[in-house]
Amino acid sequence: VPSNPVLQRMFPGIQIGPTRTQRQQSLGSGVIVSPDGYVVTNNHVIQGAEEIQVVLYDGSTTNARVIGTDADTDLAVLKIDTPNLPSVAIADKTPLNVGDVVLAIGNPFGLNRTVTMGIVSALGRQLNLSSQQNASTYTDFIQTDAAINPGNSGGALVNAYGELVGINSDIFSPSGGSIGIGFAIPVGTAKAVLDQIVAHGRVIRGWLGAEYADVNVLQNPGTTHGVAIIGIYDKGPAALAGFKPGDVLFTLDGKPIASQLELRNHEASLAPGTQVQLTGERNGTPFSLAVSLQERPQRQTSG
Repeated sequence: VPSNPVLQRMFPGIQIGPTRTQRQQSLGSGVIVSPDGYVVTNNHVIQGAEEIQVVLYDGSTTNARVIGTDADTDLAVLKIDTPNLPSVAIADKTPLNVGDVVLAIGNPFGLNRTVTMGIVSALGRQLNLSSQQNASTYTDFIQTDAAINPGNSGGALVNAYGELVGINSDIFSPSGGSIGIGFAIPVGTAKAVLDQIVAHGRVIRGWLGAEYADVNVLQNPGTTHGVAIIGIYDKGPAALAGFKPGDVLFTLDGKPIASQLELRNHEASLAPGTQVQLTGERNGTPFSLAVSLQERPQRQTSG
């Protein structure tokens, strides 16, 4: 057990079978999001799986196939061929606020149909997942104190009206069990990924071809927003447009850039081929450059 709290993925692995030929069985949760059998779960729940079985609310079991996965948000979309399924209502018009009551639903420790209650502790959490192989790139998490434990990964976080507000994904814990600090992927992110995977089999994102860091206001007096370019990908859009490491970006298409997360999410929401105008500063000299976005290369993860 580590001495300090760490972020934990929330599904257990159980070794079964004979000594020489072992199979690994993992348990997780999922959310039925349409009557025709689309299921959203975490990518880390099904990653590397040779066979996926879904246990439904009535105890019946059915095989599932993977429609698509997205390592950048740690989400996956499955399909089961069971007709007329009850599906969750999505809270795409109900704003979520700190203090709202939420329920976490899932399969912790194999105890299916478990429901725990808590509140929204914070919104827009950016987690330091640099040590996590499957770290989410595009997610600003919902933090909740609803009890989330191993096996809850991919399960529903719903509001008091029973509407889906998030997909449970991570916990902050010294032992792997809940201490009241859990994290869920916002439903807006999950819905966008679901729609793209159903339409294209993958998520298509715009890409500037650069790495960023938030501007240090102590090193840049008078700066209230913006990001610094810390790396440029060879032959990427930023390189072709003439950007250089050390450039500070202030606006994209006339709108202020508040943070690296906001810029990353904004560029990802744009279609490849879109031309954008970026303003900034290089060694104290203002500049304005047009960039034509490319499709972000698909992130690779090992099974």
